[in-house]
Amino acid sequence: MSIPQLLFSSLWFILPAYAANMTPVVTGGGRTIDGGRKFLDGRPLLGPGKTVRGFACGVLVGSLVGMVQALLHPLLEPRLPLLLGGPLETALAGFLLSLGAMLGDLAGSFLKRRMGVERGEPFPLLDQLDFVAGALLLSLPLILPRLTWGVLAVLLLLTPPLHLLTNYAGYRMGLKSRPY
Repeated sequence: MSIPQLLFSSLWFILPAYAANMTPVVTGGGRTIDGGRKFLDGRPLLGPGKTVRGFACGVLVGSLVGMVQALLHPLLEPRLPLLLGGPLETALAGFLLSLGAMLGDLAGSFLKRRMGVERGEPFPLLDQLDFVAGALLLSLPLILPRLTWGVLAVLLLLTPPLHLLTNYAGYRMGLKSRPY
């Protein structure tokens, strides 16, 4: 696989997770997932930024991206090496990647609260990679046969700058209060 094909295939594969991770910025608000409860350390479980609506919309939008990818799969697959086997597998992966991304983001928030990092404060690499780690872990049984070190390298190297760039764009559009 050539470098451009590897880049496209990797980013095409993780697109549902990226979409899921960005969605709560636009659709969040409402009831918090943790209901304001505290953990044993007296800190919030997750904090007020993690809402039921944001989580649900993230999974929904990411899954819809996966369904669109499933529809496009027969058109792309003959021309480009894709990481998933067919339309049904692509749609299922879209759901798993989206759910995994949202769970990974929650895990990142949980860890940040345990370390005393306040909501909205940066935690380099954890902020950029928690959702990717969750997406990969949850979809691993489906993707393991085709997941390569090259794909992992692309995702781990490109996600942090792409995440920072999209956060900055969200800040400039007034969707985020901080540019990171």
